[in-house]
Amino acid sequence: QVQLQESGPGLVKPSQTLSLTCTVSGGSITTNYYYWSWIRQPPGKGLEWIGYIQYSGSAYYSPSLKRRTSISRDTAKNQITLQLSSVTPEDTAVYFCSRDGAWGQGTQVTVSS
Repeated sequence: QVQLQESGPGLVKPSQTLSLTCTVSGGSITTNYYYWSWIRQPPGKGLEWIGYIQYSGSAYYSPSLKRRTSISRDTAKNQITLQLSSVTPEDTAVYFCSRDGAWGQGTQVTVSS
C-alpha cells in the first residue's frame, strides 16, 4: 500500500520560492502509468490542483500556476518535489501530494513576512 508524506518549511516569506517534498513508500514513483499530483487547499476554500509528474518524468501544470511552478522527482530517493516561486500570501494553504486516490496528510504552508 503506497504511503505519501509531505514535508517542507511551514513559513515562507513573500517573493521567496516554496519548496516541498513528497516522500513515497510502498511503491515506486516510476511505476508505469501512475501520476503524482500536488494539490492545495487555501483556508476556507476548496481544493486546487497544482500539477502532476508522470511515471515517465513528464510534468504538467495548472495554467494559472504554470509560470511559477516546477515539479520534479528524485528516483533514487523516491521523492517528488514541488517548487513554487514568487509566493504571496495567497499561496498560503495546506499542500498535499496524491496518487490515484492515495493522499498524504498534507503540510501547512504560510506565506508571511
